[in-house]
Amino acid sequence: MNIKLHTPKSLKMGSGMSSLKQFLLSLFATSVSIALTFGTAAIIDYNAKQKAKREIVMMVMYDMHNTLQWMEKNDTLFHEAMLYQKRLAENPAEYDIINTAITMARFIPPVDYTETTERIFSTSIETINTVGNVLFTENVAEFYQARAAYKTLVCDSIMNTLKAESLFTTLQGVINFDFSNYAFISNEIKTSMQPLFDQCKQMMDVSDEEIEIYQKERQKIKKEVPVDDEARAKKSQEIIQLLDEIKAAKKKQKIE
Repeated sequence: MNIKLHTPKSLKMGSGMSSLKQFLLSLFATSVSIALTFGTAAIIDYNAKQKAKREIVMMVMYDMHNTLQWMEKNDTLFHEAMLYQKRLAENPAEYDIINTAITMARFIPPVDYTETTERIFSTSIETINTVGNVLFTENVAEFYQARAAYKTLVCDSIMNTLKAESLFTTLQGVINFDFSNYAFISNEIKTSMQPLFDQCKQMMDVSDEEIEIYQKERQKIKKEVPVDDEARAKKSQEIIQLLDEIKAAKKKQKIE
């Protein structure tokens, strides 16, 4: 007896198995495509957030760095002022009301910073969330509070005292002006701010070299986009001309 084995038609044509295989391949390809699409989008979003975070951190660190440098310069001013006081105390004949006033004016500490970065960082919840480090945020806030105190207790206090007493108009007033008091206050506040800055650098992994590079980039941009001196001079001339016309009109109308 001869028995012949026949392959079922469905398998022989490969229709059922082939369709299943194609379906699985299609499902796999679709899954991979979706994963790649969402995965790529997630990576792009993550990288964008990291870049934004770094830019904010560098902006703040640069501001803190400049603040400490400014305070250091003020300490130098106080030291030079006290040396000048000592010189006048030892040689009173060198005192001249005009020259001494001009010299002493150089020792008045300027407020050499803006609050732009502070306002951007402190008033924007989105900015704080982007940084995502509570300790960093607290340190920065404490740093800016100390800077505000410094401005009030040192810079503003000196200016207010001078306006009230005109101390640089006499030899005694110049010699007795207590720069040492401001030097002590400055040193105390700056000493409390330095660790906050150093801790922020450590927390956000920022090096001195990175701050220096950031500083050079900022300076380069300023040089590439200079102030329009011609436009400024033209505007100043317009103001002067208008002022002259007002004076002429007052004189004609005999208005004092």
